[in-house]
Amino acid sequence: MSISQKFQLYDHPTQMEPLLPSEHKMGALLERAHDLIRQADRLSGWCPAGALPGLRTLLRSMNSYYSNKIEGQHTLPLEIEQALRNDYAQDTDKARRQRLALAHMATEAQLEAHWPQWSSEQIWSAQTVQHIHQELFSRLPEEDRTLNTADTPLIMTPGAWRTQEVSVGRHAAPTAAALPLFLTRWSSVYAGARRGEMQVLAMAAAHQRLAWIHPFLDGNGRVVRLHSHLVLGQMGLTNGLWSPLRGFARTHETYYQRLAAADEPRAGDLDGRGNLSESGLIHWIDYVLSLCLDQVDFMAGLLSLDAMKNRMAACLAYEQEVVQKGVRTEALRPLHYLFASQNELDRADFKAMLGLGDRLASAQVTALLKRGLLETDSPYGKLRLGVPQHALRFYFPRLWPEAEGQD
Repeated sequence: MSISQKFQLYDHPTQMEPLLPSEHKMGALLERAHDLIRQADRLSGWCPAGALPGLRTLLRSMNSYYSNKIEGQHTLPLEIEQALRNDYAQDTDKARRQRLALAHMATEAQLEAHWPQWSSEQIWSAQTVQHIHQELFSRLPEEDRTLNTADTPLIMTPGAWRTQEVSVGRHAAPTAAALPLFLTRWSSVYAGARRGEMQVLAMAAAHQRLAWIHPFLDGNGRVVRLHSHLVLGQMGLTNGLWSPLRGFARTHETYYQRLAAADEPRAGDLDGRGNLSESGLIHWIDYVLSLCLDQVDFMAGLLSLDAMKNRMAACLAYEQEVVQKGVRTEALRPLHYLFASQNELDRADFKAMLGLGDRLASAQVTALLKRGLLETDSPYGKLRLGVPQHALRFYFPRLWPEAEGQD
């Protein structure tokens, strides 16, 4: 097959079908989507939007780490934490990956801030996909957006649809000239999926098909995963507390295998009626639902009140006996209150709950702030729970194993 023949393969949206499995094959998937909605609603109801901001900040850091890992752009958790303090590596490539991680965090935060106001039509529009790409890559300097191609280096423009032909592995993406047609079809079908279980299936299917379209010169995987995060958040299922991104990264070989399998041409009359494999799409959707259910179950277990009290006690004991930077076990009661109430405390109230004298209580607040176990917006402002990376192994064990053990 010549190069021109190869890239003329996909030039009409009908070649992207099926965008969803046929109705008679959806039963088991819809049941799993129902289970996901029920369990996610329970978790979101316990921890509403805006609560525990320290945890949400840490989760964005974790998501950026896993997004880099999926793309083979590995960044150490400590390097992300250093970048947040504007402390970048001397190594050029490490610094670039640090900037990518921070750009991902900022874009995720921006999407989470806007999704309560966005309609279903907005989140499924091609313009929103374009907006995510622009938000992500406009935060990077030009040198970070320079692609080393076989001919001459290309500078990727944030938010710009690709204007040339590309192939990814064995998949030749749709022609650049036909991108508007493919994106319009993608948007209209998934925006038209009814709310509830069907919208969950649409999220999973749309992830694969958008990656298949490959609308940008580079950065497609990052944008597709952020868009899935946006859809689940806009549906009210995550509140920023979980994301399939962690699951994708921890099963990244399966992630790529299932994506590729859904790229395959239809295999006979028993494989649906579209141009692409319906069974491959079904297996992909089932994989995504399994990951989402696993992430919700995992976070629900970590956020158990009684279990968290025990883990906080272990953290404070370690701080007092091993780290020895002023943190005391008496901090357990007010810290656990901050977690359970998902609220802030006046400094005077926090000190009173410590049960220490005023001088010792003030010193304890200072020590907790320095260790990141407390957060505040001003020297005399209210106090809220902090979740620094070094406390992960105690507060949220196995959530982000690569970041555990940092003191």
